[in-house]
Amino acid sequence: MKLISRERYLDFLRRHRDRDIIKVVSGIRRCGKSTLFTLFKKELQASGVKDNQIISINFEDLRFEHLQEYHAMHDYIVGRLQPNVMNYIFLDEIQHVAQFERAVGSLFAMENTDIYITGSNAYFMASDIATLLTGRYVQIEMLPLSFKEFYESKFSHKPLTLKPIYELYLRDSSFPYTQRLEGNAFDIQEYLQGLYSTLLLNDIVARLKVSDVTILQDIIRYMMDNIGSLLSPTKIANTLTSMGRKIDNKTVDRYIRGIEDSLLMYRVDRFDVRGKSIFKTNAKFYGVDMTLRNQLVGVQGRDTGHILENMVYLELRRRGYTVFVGQLAKGEIDFVAQKPGGILEYYQVSETVLDPNTRDRELAPLETVKDQYPKYLLTMDEIYSPHNFDGIKQYNVLSWMLGEYD
Repeated sequence: MKLISRERYLDFLRRHRDRDIIKVVSGIRRCGKSTLFTLFKKELQASGVKDNQIISINFEDLRFEHLQEYHAMHDYIVGRLQPNVMNYIFLDEIQHVAQFERAVGSLFAMENTDIYITGSNAYFMASDIATLLTGRYVQIEMLPLSFKEFYESKFSHKPLTLKPIYELYLRDSSFPYTQRLEGNAFDIQEYLQGLYSTLLLNDIVARLKVSDVTILQDIIRYMMDNIGSLLSPTKIANTLTSMGRKIDNKTVDRYIRGIEDSLLMYRVDRFDVRGKSIFKTNAKFYGVDMTLRNQLVGVQGRDTGHILENMVYLELRRRGYTVFVGQLAKGEIDFVAQKPGGILEYYQVSETVLDPNTRDRELAPLETVKDQYPKYLLTMDEIYSPHNFDGIKQYNVLSWMLGEYD
């Protein structure tokens, strides 16, 4: 089967090729990190790199289980290094190797080594990598397929309307492997359930030593059912306790951090638009994949408005923004997206603003912000788009996700 090209991530590897820096790709399990390495290795070979210059280890492959000890991994790689040429070292899911940093540091210190590693757990990536490889690495976060990647993998030309493709995207999932399942709902459900079980048991339960897995799953379902709503550990604990599932807020907070670290859900803090400061209480949470979310909470409970909001959040994150919820004196802006250097952009998301009252209500929060940073209203409306309301640009959200307004 033809592999889906992930250009943004490939470009990251291309730009840093042969530079004296470790390349790190982080991301949730099965988002395509191993395939990304496969695509990049093919490019290396096409450019003249010989097979014996490429050393690859996937630590989830049982054939390499004996290398999950850092001395063994180091000796295996050193024994395969070629003299007087660049050696490209790919270490996939390296979190399985205790004290991996000692071996990676040693390899990095050698001449003619170009090192690429992946990991699937945010706790590992944020703490271990930052602490152990300080100043020696660059990192990119990988997400499952964007709407644009999904669209380009299936269609060679743009149809009259994008809405059916969007529905297909929600049905088939953004995880790359599901594209091989040809829309078979049972197979997709089965695959996602297996992925969820792996995330739950390996990346949360095992690491946090969770004894009551059922209540952990209750928390995940509650958070997934309330994407785009302000939540706190106390609120979740009180809700579950009222349902007969007694739990304290400290335990909920600990479980939430584990859910975040598994990359199943993302926390979005509130940003004081006027004071330009961040609130650390009452955040919103968004899921990594809406098909998985709908499977966990039930399709009947699909909240199309918050799902669209979730899609916009993920797209902003893919584009490299740091994303917040904009807190105003009265009300809020869906997203404040910050570029490197502190430049801000404001986004309001609505399914439709064809009704003038709805349009005015959605524009009002953006109109209260008096700075000169760009402001956008993203909707599913295909007429009157693009449009400009005194500097606030209204775009069709699906065309925006395809990058047509960049």
